[in-house]
Amino acid sequence: MRFENKVALITGGTSGIGLAVARLLMQEGARVLLMARDKLRGKEAEEILSSGGGQVIFIQGDVTSAEDCQRCVKKTVDVFGRLDILFNNAGIIYVNKNLVDTSEEEWDATVDSNLKGTFLMSKYAIPYIAKRGGAIVNNASIFGLNGGGGVAAYCAAKGGVINLTRAMAIDHAPQNIRVNCVCPGSVDTPLLEKEMDDLGGRETQRPRFASRHPMNRIATPEEVAHAVVFLASDDASFITGTALSVDGGRAAW
Repeated sequence: MRFENKVALITGGTSGIGLAVARLLMQEGARVLLMARDKLRGKEAEEILSSGGGQVIFIQGDVTSAEDCQRCVKKTVDVFGRLDILFNNAGIIYVNKNLVDTSEEEWDATVDSNLKGTFLMSKYAIPYIAKRGGAIVNNASIFGLNGGGGVAAYCAAKGGVINLTRAMAIDHAPQNIRVNCVCPGSVDTPLLEKEMDDLGGRETQRPRFASRHPMNRIATPEEVAHAVVFLASDDASFITGTALSVDGGRAAW
């Protein structure tokens, strides 16, 4: 049980990668707080996970709000007595536009959710994690590593997450806090399904998304979750400041 007596806070934890990470952490002994905006889906996730016998609570909150971030971190410590792991997973899918066509509102929404949220959650969580040492894992993207056409705001936000990860790893290593990020390719989540629907339908779009990866398929949330859990565990005790590609080989192209 790699996470026995450990406490994890997961943003965007009610579906997709976040929910898969919560499930894996709880299977290995962690107690978990889920933070997300959707109250109904949050309560459903809480019920699903708690039915397995572990300890989990859901708190409604928005990572773009400093007040919400501070409140959720404090609630985690008030309920569980400590905080060891933060998984900054919350974010919104990219707007399919180049820089010129992206509105200021679209830019702000993308950067605030994907980058500012990582900053705010980490800002308030680090003082508690530093009491015992621990790990932060940020969810970036292959678009943060290599860029891509027609997704300017998302590339900027995720590139920021990767370099923020490196800066945090340097700054907080003396506090025994490791900070890493995962860079997924296409992952079979509700966000991706919505994007495929917007582009013309899942039946036609799924093969197109799969073909972007040398392995010619889309990842499952669990495949990314295993990478996140590894980085959060003591198995990765000498790994910090790393951007780990979980992309079926896409970044190799």
